[in-house]
Amino acid sequence: MFIKTITIQGFKSYRDQVAVEPFSTQCDRRSQWERKVQLLLWRVLPIHPQSHLPRSSCKIAIRFVLSDQYTSMTREERQRLLYEGTGTTTTLSAFVEIVFDNSDGRFPTSLPELRLRRTIGLKKDEYSLDKKSTTKAEVMNLLESAGFSRSNPYYIVPQGRITHLTNVSDRERLNLLKEVAGTKVYEQKRTESTRIMEETDAKREKITDLLTYIEERLNELEEEKEELKEYQKNDRERRCLEYALHQKELDDVTGTLDNVEEERRNDIHTSNEKRREFNSREEVVQQHEEALTTAKHALSTTSIALRQYESEMADLVRARTEIECVIEDFRQAGEAGQEKREEMLEELVTLEKKITESTERLDELREELDARIAEEREAKEALDTTQAKLQVLYDKQGRAQRFTTQAQRDKFLNDDIKSLKAYEKAQSKRVEELRKDLEEAKTQLAEAMQRSEEHERSEEERRESLRRMSEEVTALKKKVDEMAEQRKDLWREDGKLTQTVSNARGEMEQADRGLAGMMDRDTSNGLRAVKQIAKRLGLSGVYGPLYELFEVSDRYKTAVEVTGGTSLFHVVVDTDETASKILDVMNKEKGGRVTFMPLNRLKSAQINYPKANDAIPMINKLKFDRAYVMAFEQVFGRTIICEDLGTAAQYTRSHGLNAVTVEGDRADRKGALTGGYHDVRRSRLDSVKAVKKWREAYESDSARHREVKEGIQKLDQQMTQALGQIQVLEAKRKQALEYRARHANEASWTQREVEQSSARVSAFEKELEAAEVELRRAAAKRTSHEEELKTPMRQQLSDAEIKSLESLTKDAEEEKQALVAASKERQKISSERSSLEIELTENLRRRRDEIRGKLDDLEGDAGSGVLQAGEVELRENEMRNLVRAIETLGEQIDASEAKIDELTAEIARITGELENVQNEQLENTRAILRVQKNAERYLTKRQTLLNRKEECSNAIRDLGVLPEEAYSKYTDTRADKLVKKLHKVNDGLKSFAHVNKKAFEQYNNFTKQRDELLKRRGELDASAESIQELIETLDQRKDEAIERTFKQVSKYFEEVFETLVPAGKGVLVMQKAVDGYVDEESEEQRDPNRQKSEIDSYTGVSIKVSFNSKADEGQRIQQLSGGQKSLVALATVFAIQKCDPAPFYLFDEIDANLDDQYRTAVASIIHSLSSTAQFITTTFRPEMLAQADKFYGVYFDKQKVSTVETISREQAYEFVESAAQVGQL
Repeated sequence: MFIKTITIQGFKSYRDQVAVEPFSTQCDRRSQWERKVQLLLWRVLPIHPQSHLPRSSCKIAIRFVLSDQYTSMTREERQRLLYEGTGTTTTLSAFVEIVFDNSDGRFPTSLPELRLRRTIGLKKDEYSLDKKSTTKAEVMNLLESAGFSRSNPYYIVPQGRITHLTNVSDRERLNLLKEVAGTKVYEQKRTESTRIMEETDAKREKITDLLTYIEERLNELEEEKEELKEYQKNDRERRCLEYALHQKELDDVTGTLDNVEEERRNDIHTSNEKRREFNSREEVVQQHEEALTTAKHALSTTSIALRQYESEMADLVRARTEIECVIEDFRQAGEAGQEKREEMLEELVTLEKKITESTERLDELREELDARIAEEREAKEALDTTQAKLQVLYDKQGRAQRFTTQAQRDKFLNDDIKSLKAYEKAQSKRVEELRKDLEEAKTQLAEAMQRSEEHERSEEERRESLRRMSEEVTALKKKVDEMAEQRKDLWREDGKLTQTVSNARGEMEQADRGLAGMMDRDTSNGLRAVKQIAKRLGLSGVYGPLYELFEVSDRYKTAVEVTGGTSLFHVVVDTDETASKILDVMNKEKGGRVTFMPLNRLKSAQINYPKANDAIPMINKLKFDRAYVMAFEQVFGRTIICEDLGTAAQYTRSHGLNAVTVEGDRADRKGALTGGYHDVRRSRLDSVKAVKKWREAYESDSARHREVKEGIQKLDQQMTQALGQIQVLEAKRKQALEYRARHANEASWTQREVEQSSARVSAFEKELEAAEVELRRAAAKRTSHEEELKTPMRQQLSDAEIKSLESLTKDAEEEKQALVAASKERQKISSERSSLEIELTENLRRRRDEIRGKLDDLEGDAGSGVLQAGEVELRENEMRNLVRAIETLGEQIDASEAKIDELTAEIARITGELENVQNEQLENTRAILRVQKNAERYLTKRQTLLNRKEECSNAIRDLGVLPEEAYSKYTDTRADKLVKKLHKVNDGLKSFAHVNKKAFEQYNNFTKQRDELLKRRGELDASAESIQELIETLDQRKDEAIERTFKQVSKYFEEVFETLVPAGKGVLVMQKAVDGYVDEESEEQRDPNRQKSEIDSYTGVSIKVSFNSKADEGQRIQQLSGGQKSLVALATVFAIQKCDPAPFYLFDEIDANLDDQYRTAVASIIHSLSSTAQFITTTFRPEMLAQADKFYGVYFDKQKVSTVETISREQAYEFVESAAQVGQL
């Protein structure tokens, strides 16, 4: 076992928490040295050499925890132990914690380490073991069990202890050995034994005095016994007579009491029968009242519904009249318009068909015309080519006659070719321009046609949109009418539900008031507060009062209510944490009083119910959720239901259970019987059932009422939305009609643009065709000139050319005929196409637009009296719906009136039956009151008889133990004779008035006391002998301990001194008193009753040492130098430690006064002892550092704060040298 770490905070100069690194754990070298620092590590702040604060605080901290030096401290002494630095903050508490390694198990804690902490403040001083609070006595006992002996305090050697040992006297040194030997324990035990011995002697003297008194008193009682015998004889006769008289009176009272009890039982039976009839009628009354309330509610609801029906009927009749007028006005104003509309629609359909057919035919003609134009162009091109060839041949034939030489011809041809090329170039440019113009014209035509088609599509879409909008408007109006009917139904239901909810709320509030009246105000407020708090905090573990969590049949409700009592109002929760949360809020808000039943705190108990048909466990008759079974077992688990009170009392005695009858009479397992009349109209369970019933009705009706309200609101929103859609559609429709005229003008202008573009395209095509023909002719002519240049000039055409001329002439005639035929066919198709285009443009389409405009005018004027499409049908459908609604409403009115008549009759019937039952109840109540008055008389008479019976029994009991003859001697004697004899006997007893009636009893008591005192005196004598033997044994053991300790210390002192001074010798010498000489101090301390022993002759322990020779006699310690005295004192300390070793040692500068060679020897001996113990020492000398295992430095800064750090051996040497230099300065 050794110290592992030390933690200090707020103690002395250790302001901050300082944890000393773990000490060395080497098993062979456990000595540790703490380095004293007079200077900071960087030598910033010099410290005065006399300052002991930083270097002593760590040592004081260890002594503060382990030694008993710092006990019973004042406030000022505690303040001095707390940190007081230069800072502004004040330290209010400090602690020192030492962690011991307990791997060897010296501490009986079964843990590998032990944490011992001591915390001190201005008003506290406490210890803790392994973070658990403990007492100082427990800590000291634990330390002593681990080897920290109180009798040997030298495991901690502070500064000055060595100097003190060098200066003590021989007697003080002897007392030190006695302390090490543990004589204090023997002295304490001997003192306690002596005290007990003195108490025993005092008790023995007191017992002797009592025995003397008892013997004198026994002699006096012997004389009084004879007179007492005669007195007892007459007294026996008196008691026999008195017993006979009291017994006769007791028998008479018992018989009368039995008769009274029988009469009372008969009256109770009658009362019970009357009460059962009353309770059954009360249930009938309650049923009648509930039926009457229900009928009145139904009558009120039906009356409200009837008024609503009548109001709706008036509204429907008014609406029907208005619609009939509107339909009639529409029919009169719109018959002609409708016929005209139908005619125009038929004509429009015909026109649309014709336009479609004409358009299709026009498309066919355009395709055919294109084909004919292509044929005509081909024929013309062929004719132009043939004619050009013929012209070449003719020109060639004419040039032969025109030019005489070839040169003239060639010059002419070249000139003509040049002019033809220029013409071709100009003509080609013109063809390109015409082609571009034609393309632009075609593009414009296409765009115009596209716009025309778009206008056409737009017109169709507009018409389709108008039609679709008309249909949507019609559908929306129909939907609005349907929603209006639904809203009327909901209005009627809303009126009924308003009355129903109001009635249910009233009944619920009345039931709540009735239930609240059955509990105290604080409980009522508490239950209400619990519901509000649970809802506000969102606590799901609050299940509600117990009465809300179960159901029971009407047969057992009285028994259950009697058993539950106020426990029915206890609130069941899941855990006590939930209850605490609610209670905290209730305490803050002062929300009443309530009792909680946390399920996690309730425990189930095994209950042995009787296995019989006449004893039913009450919990079996309750219907509840099994999750709450613990709560119900807590309240109803130990109760059974029996048929009568006698059976209940029997089971209560046999099974230790509470029993209750169906009527509510109860037998408690502790013996109490309770019962009586229970007012069924004040039943808590009925009130709970009523509250639950009306709350469910109110909540369901309220939920349906909210649904109806939401439905009405939703329908209103939908109707508003639909009407808004109708308005939007009407606006769009009006806008579309207004757009019609502008759109018709645009369509007409687009059509004219198409016609103009088409004519322009035709003109460009013709002009392009002519230009291309001219270009081809010029090219053909140039080509023939170029070929002619290549041939020699002739006067006549060649044969081939002549044949070609003939052939070309023939071909030209045929091609002309083909061209004429193609032209005729093209003209025919073109004429038909023009006729169709004129028909479409000027007739059909214009007529169609006129009819459409007229139809649009009719649509737009519908709101001013001209009917829209489907308007009449819509109004007629609305009319039919109104008629059906009126018929249905008439049936409902008839049914409501019939129901009102039926409910009125039902109310009258129930009222009559209720009056009859109440009259019967009144008679029954009077009968019950009569029985109750008789019961009161019976009870008074019974109580009188019971009092008399009790008096007789007490009189018999006061007679005491009777002789055997008293029970049969005067059983047949009349009472008057017994009275005479009793008077005679009483007269005879008057002569014995002076007799001590307790002589026998006193004699027996004194005899018994004498025997007990003699026995007790014997026990005290034996105890005194044992104590005397214990004192002698303690004296003997004390002497043996002193002798043994002196021998061990003397032996170890010689060994240690020889180790420290190999050339020298040292011995301890026990000094004894000279014969005839008695030391005054020893004489005062010695017990006068104790025999003188050899130890009592010891006067002191002296020390003789020799540092130079083992043969010298040696010097006394007073003759030595200071360093030698310190060495001798250290040897004494080491000898004592060897005699009583501790697990660790704390030395504070024990080598301060030693010479160099002795410091080395001391370090070596400490090193040798470190294999079995842990050494922590402080030093300023380098010799100790050579044997150290680990080094620590204590630093002290400007703010007077100490810290502890682990340093190396080299740093330790440097600091010791630095400290030595500072000391020299």
